[in-house]
Amino acid sequence: MPDYRVIDAFTDRPLAGNPAAVLILEDAYDDAWAQGVAAEFNLSETAFARPVGGAGEGPGTDYELRWFTPTVEIDLCGHATLATAHALVELGVPGPYRFSTRSGVLTVAEREGRLWMDFPAKPPVAVAAPEGLADALGAEPLWVGVGGADDLLVEVADEAAVRGLAPDTAAIARLPYHLVIPTARADGEADFVSRVFAPRVGVPEDPVTGRAHTVLAPYWARRLGRDELSAHQASARGGDLLLEYRGDRVLIGGHAVSVARGELNL
Repeated sequence: MPDYRVIDAFTDRPLAGNPAAVLILEDAYDDAWAQGVAAEFNLSETAFARPVGGAGEGPGTDYELRWFTPTVEIDLCGHATLATAHALVELGVPGPYRFSTRSGVLTVAEREGRLWMDFPAKPPVAVAAPEGLADALGAEPLWVGVGGADDLLVEVADEAAVRGLAPDTAAIARLPYHLVIPTARADGEADFVSRVFAPRVGVPEDPVTGRAHTVLAPYWARRLGRDELSAHQASARGGDLLLEYRGDRVLIGGHAVSVARGELNL
């Protein structure tokens, strides 16, 4: 029976950041089983890692890594990748860790007490605001862009506007985007703040989202004129990230804490 861990990512204390369930498996598994397990945990993402010994989809990788929300498999998830690397650290597996994923080969390495993920950058391209966006968010957009194919970045007036959002989740779900990411300059120590809504894939609000920062980092690097940034995701749980924008890549640094471990009776 497989073991699991629940790990809070992008935080250095329990019960904050973004929780992910992580399963390190030895053998192949059924997709329907994995989706059922993710639905049972009912966290924003559950990660399934399986050693490939260099023979997987990504040559030279160590693990195949997949992510499931409670309703669908997704192409990229930051906090569950960080959580998976943290689980491997706890298991005594030496890094760096190279994961074969739907988004290519992703690497996680430890540096100065943090785990750093190397992800593809998705610089947002300006688009017209979708009809009904302001009403759906409950705030007037200052700038709107799309990162990659399906992540919508929306700059709003200020940090208070981000924190005060009470969006119409059903209206957000009707927009043709995986993530809707409102953001603004921060008032405090961070460079910027954000929140992330993903009801289209079964996650009304994601507590802390690595994937969103592959869009946010290029945007704010351009706006602020520097490539090293600090970010705070202003969800109820909250989370902190360090970012290094490197052209076609974004390095995302954070802490993680294990809060539970056990065995599935499956």
